[in-house]
Amino acid sequence: MANKKKKKYNKVAVQGNIGRQPDTAGTKTIIVTQPHRGNIDIGDYLKAVKAAENVDFPSWAKLYDIYDDILTDGHLSAVIQKRKSSILNTQIEFKRNGKVDEAIGEQLRSPWFQNFLSDLADTIQWGTSTFQFFRAGKWIGYDLIPRKHVNPVKRIILKRQTDITGDSFDEYADLVTIGNPRSLGILAKAALYVIYKRNATADWAQFIELYGHPLKEGIYDGWDEEARTKMTDDLYNMGGSAVILHPKGTEIKIHDAGSKSASSDLYKSFVQYCNDELSKLELGNTLTTEAGDTGTQALGTVHQKVEDKIEKADRQMILNVLNYELTDVFTNLGMNTAGGEFSFVVPQDKDLSARIIIDMQLKNSGLPMSDDYFYETYGIEKPKNYEELKKTKAALTPDPVKPEEKKEPEDGTEEDKETGTDDSPEEMVDKKKDKFWKNFFSGLSGFFPDAPGKGKGAGLEF
Repeated sequence: MANKKKKKYNKVAVQGNIGRQPDTAGTKTIIVTQPHRGNIDIGDYLKAVKAAENVDFPSWAKLYDIYDDILTDGHLSAVIQKRKSSILNTQIEFKRNGKVDEAIGEQLRSPWFQNFLSDLADTIQWGTSTFQFFRAGKWIGYDLIPRKHVNPVKRIILKRQTDITGDSFDEYADLVTIGNPRSLGILAKAALYVIYKRNATADWAQFIELYGHPLKEGIYDGWDEEARTKMTDDLYNMGGSAVILHPKGTEIKIHDAGSKSASSDLYKSFVQYCNDELSKLELGNTLTTEAGDTGTQALGTVHQKVEDKIEKADRQMILNVLNYELTDVFTNLGMNTAGGEFSFVVPQDKDLSARIIIDMQLKNSGLPMSDDYFYETYGIEKPKNYEELKKTKAALTPDPVKPEEKKEPEDGTEEDKETGTDDSPEEMVDKKKDKFWKNFFSGLSGFFPDAPGKGKGAGLEF
């Protein structure tokens, strides 16, 4: 029988080029490089995407540099954080047999787990994330392996970001890669709009610099050199707007744009278009981030429902990772997750003033409702002597009086009841018919008014 290959328990150590320490037992060093920023155009973006999509030797370094650069965009970072807030602001709990495990709950409320959730949610943006977990005293810790040093397709860790070979994932302890190895993430789509937006904003800033300030003109005597020098100094000391200086007798023509406001609005509308596309890409809508001129409450509600569905899918992704991909790692680190599962504690975001009306109607209708439900829903502190108070209240509450039972009407007339005679079926039918017609004609008599007679009604005149 072949010997089973023993797994090596190495830890990733991150260092720079200067002052690098040699590898020690149980560690493997990767040498990181600062990201390249600035001067990104569409050509650079396309080259980076092609390098990442290379079948045999994929490289993500240039593409991830672009990702780092575009994340400085204010609108993009804001919508990403808004999307992540649905995960970070919702509590996660671990239940086993319907009961919350407090030992695991202590880990879930700790800072390391909140940081882990944030990095895990970034997998949606970047495509993949590789984590190495370890034990740090009573807590669990983790390291996010620099993405430029991970080849998830070949499952290797690269010492330098430009390498094409490296160490296998199997040589590292408690290493987990999340996401599709070939996925480039949402940022691959967002990068295009951020690049266009930056270039348009740069042109817009240049337009404002050229045409946003008034043009200053200075005319001097062509033979007076001292006047020319003094006027030059005065004009430049007046500010950074454009300056024209020419002697008398000369002519300068300035060909300006016909409508400066229209040209400026063109830049503004294009920048707004890029922001709208980023909002739709991340949140599925635009009305939850900015108020439009045509926005209505009904339309905003529809857009909010679309965003809620995206947030629900993100939370489900987090739960799939916790419940399926990290169970072995947590077990190795002493966190027993057998027989239970992680879940989000979704708060009931409803108006309590409207909810109390519904609850009281249900309770008054006889629906059994737990007292604990009211304490938890409305944030009321439960008394320590709750059971004693409940027994006292039950003793003081009188038993409800039962309403008297209604007697069913008996067939037959009072005369029959007095005599106690029993009628035959045929006689009973005849009596019911007589009673029906008697009531019928009595009703008709009240329908028609009385005819005029003596002493009532109006007299007839002919």
